[in-house]
Amino acid sequence: MLDANLKNQLKAYLEKVTQPFEIVASLDDGAKSRELLGLLEDISSLTDKITLHTDGQDSRTPSFAINRPGEETGVVFAGIPMGHEFTSLVLALLQVGGHPPKTSQELLDQIKDLDGEMLFETYYSLSCQNCPDVVQALNLMAIFNPNVRHVAIDGALFQDEVESREIMSVPSIYLNGKPFDQGRMTLEQILAKVDTGAAEREAKKLSEKAAFDTLVIGGGPAGAAAAIYSARKGINTGVAAERFGGQVSDTMGIENLISVPKTTGPELSNALQAHLNEYDITVKEHLRVTEVSQGDIKNITLSSGEVIDTKTMIIATGAKWRELGIPGEKENVGNGVAYCPHCDGPFFKGKDVAVIGGGNVAVEEALYLSNIAKSVTLIHRRDALRAEKMLQIRLFDKTKVNGNISIIWDHVLEEVMGNDNGVTQIRVRSTVDENKKQVLNISGVFIAIGHDPNTDIFKNQISLDDSNYIICDEQHPKFSTQTDIEGVFAAGDVSDPIYRQAVTSAGSGCMAALDAEKYLDALK
Repeated sequence: MLDANLKNQLKAYLEKVTQPFEIVASLDDGAKSRELLGLLEDISSLTDKITLHTDGQDSRTPSFAINRPGEETGVVFAGIPMGHEFTSLVLALLQVGGHPPKTSQELLDQIKDLDGEMLFETYYSLSCQNCPDVVQALNLMAIFNPNVRHVAIDGALFQDEVESREIMSVPSIYLNGKPFDQGRMTLEQILAKVDTGAAEREAKKLSEKAAFDTLVIGGGPAGAAAAIYSARKGINTGVAAERFGGQVSDTMGIENLISVPKTTGPELSNALQAHLNEYDITVKEHLRVTEVSQGDIKNITLSSGEVIDTKTMIIATGAKWRELGIPGEKENVGNGVAYCPHCDGPFFKGKDVAVIGGGNVAVEEALYLSNIAKSVTLIHRRDALRAEKMLQIRLFDKTKVNGNISIIWDHVLEEVMGNDNGVTQIRVRSTVDENKKQVLNISGVFIAIGHDPNTDIFKNQISLDDSNYIICDEQHPKFSTQTDIEGVFAAGDVSDPIYRQAVTSAGSGCMAALDAEKYLDALK
């Protein structure tokens, strides 16, 4: 099952195991059970710390539990965790085997203190880059709290469950049989939902702290760069971010970050967070800013209710997927309307899907989905694409004989139609002749029409342009990243409607940090 190179890597990892444990497999006579058995035999052969049993009685087959002798840890994989989930498997093996996780003692104590029986079920796909965060977080909770149990389920292998629960988006999380949440979540975010007293404890801690010199809002390349540069200057720095990486986390292939020939969004996001952790920076993740009060000391209220004081603020909130705002769009998000093909594409295997847009993202999505779906229809409002030339060449190759991509030019999506079982049809309208419309039988719609800056909270406080991007005073004699509010700076996609690249965002984050430092020096 595992090639020689992967075996050698895994063997090196398993040398970190300090205590014996068992893998208990539940199998049937099917091909997937034989495939899983081969994987588990390969793993157990790499160390004498693992004992493999094949007499499991789990109702889901193929599946396996990872337990300590005489003790169920509550960690179960239903399916064959390869692809993005192989890392989740390796971490579970190490952590059940006694290797300490790279998690703060504070979070581990919070996990141990959770009360009540919790059975989590996570439906994932092997190509989903957001799913491992959820799987790994819930596995960790199960390992460190005997009241928590977690089953990670490959939706592709358990289609009956996926259909009965009407799951069309991953990761989808259930708690004690009821929907808990969808989408990327990390440990802190999950704990915030199940530990109702956590926000109050955190608010009390922050109220006892002095005001930050600089508070960075956002955790993408711009926010991380701003925080790191500030901390390196000895400035008392804090970060409030909904998630590290921002939109970068949703990008599968990154090949234009200078000095890094190729990486993925999740890898870059993890690297940003790891770099940030090298410095004395107070981090508040998975929280939104809900209110900002200006003054010599700025007061920032978070979605948890916490209030943070800071002398300067760097806004690096980035941008979000742009919505069409048409009938049926919001009603069918997670029910056939999607924005991330790598997360949700596998649920449309063998089905007819549409991609809306004409830029790089739209073409990349169409190419990716063509390997999964029965057919892909790219719908673009103009008669020419805006995507890079190389991407267009690859796309047009796929539209030729035996290709499964077609293009509808000069049309826009007007309506998405569906029912409780998902999207069934879409209506498109010509941009040349408004009376020309057509209805297509489509099961999935992937919208890739650009982004909007995350500036809603700052409206009526900071000057924005007509597209709601923050306006910076580039002609300012001292601070080119300063907004029209003293001591408030902006960096990255939230103030950049033109370049919108990870490398330019990081550069502007550096500039904002240096501007904030100069501003603070002038106050002394």
